[in-house]
Amino acid sequence: MLSNLRSVEKSQTLLLNEQSRNLENSGREVFKFGFGQSPFLPPARAIAALQQNADQKAYSPVQGITALREAVAEFHREAEGIDITADRVLIAPGSKILIYAAMAAFTKADILIPAPAWVSYRPQAQLLGHKAISVTTSANQRWRVTPESLEKALAHKSGPTIPSMLILNYPGNPDGLTYTADELKALAATFRKHNIIVISDEIYGLLDHQGKHRSLALDYPEGAIVTGGLSKWCGAGGWRLGVALLPKALDGEFKETMLGIASETYSCAALPVQMAACVAYAWDQQTRDYLAHQRRILALSAGAMAEKLQQAGLLVEKPEGAFYMFLDFTPLMANLKSQGIITSHQLCEKLLKDTGIALLPGDAFGMESGHLSARLAYVEFDGVAAMKASEKIGLDKTLNIDFLQQYLGKNMRGTELLCDWLAGMATAKPVRIAS
Repeated sequence: MLSNLRSVEKSQTLLLNEQSRNLENSGREVFKFGFGQSPFLPPARAIAALQQNADQKAYSPVQGITALREAVAEFHREAEGIDITADRVLIAPGSKILIYAAMAAFTKADILIPAPAWVSYRPQAQLLGHKAISVTTSANQRWRVTPESLEKALAHKSGPTIPSMLILNYPGNPDGLTYTADELKALAATFRKHNIIVISDEIYGLLDHQGKHRSLALDYPEGAIVTGGLSKWCGAGGWRLGVALLPKALDGEFKETMLGIASETYSCAALPVQMAACVAYAWDQQTRDYLAHQRRILALSAGAMAEKLQQAGLLVEKPEGAFYMFLDFTPLMANLKSQGIITSHQLCEKLLKDTGIALLPGDAFGMESGHLSARLAYVEFDGVAAMKASEKIGLDKTLNIDFLQQYLGKNMRGTELLCDWLAGMATAKPVRIAS
């Protein structure tokens, strides 16, 4: 009866979170660097709005309530200069389902996915029966998609009549890196040349550490579907509120198809959350200050941690946004191999067992299993306490090493423990591998 079930693995980020929680419940100290969840609370006024609207129990329109779509459009016009109106804004319970719905709009498509990239893109494409094509990146190119790597990937298309969709995420998960204006312009020329629809996952855009995120919609307005939501910049992952900004060229049959998919699957986002989001999506000084405090806290931790890990011999770029860094263990491969570690999974399992440090293996992000790599999420700190301290210090002053030690101490202790573990691997006696 069950012989034809789909093969769908549980999301590795959620699975790792469960494993870390189980280890922690056993009494071990765990450094939860594997699960990327904002440590900060949503703004107080958004929380109050959610409480005040808890009795709103009706279904909303599938596309989202008008007031929220207008607020989202105005927010992104003011914050990022995107040419967007409320009629081209879609609201859903999370941006993940919007990405899925955009892919599901086609009966058949080639989905171009960078490697590394967020863990759910490829499974979603495969669930829909689309062909998933990897776009190879490298540490030497800062894990960036380039016109050249995109051209190489397009050589593997199913055929010239099959639509092409690229999923581009920046600042990136798992690498925390972004694109320059020149890089985006060069990519846009390639997208235009090949008529590629791009799902530009900019969920971390407002957490660019310098506050200089540039949306792809500015350089490729005819073909960029920009997705975002409240989970990252607003610290409200569990509220499940995602948005999609459609280009004018897709404001027709494509939009109606997405709404049809929505009506037959998730119906709508929860109305109390939509009401709270109307308050959250206000591009005023309060929001700008709220973001500025988050950015400088994250940047302080990212810089200090990346420097230590570089000194330990890892290939890692200092993150430019979000709250991730991608660790490439290739320079230390010989030492790790001598301990029987030849895959990313083995690396992360051994590290968790030895130290309590939880990282997510690189193959979860589309890397080859033998390429020893992992994602580190630098959110192992009390965001409420750090935010209050930053606000007390004031944005006119710089956060110093005392702040780093007092409020981001577990991030730093975990980093030092990882560096010590790597040093131990270098001096450990080789283990005998059973034949």
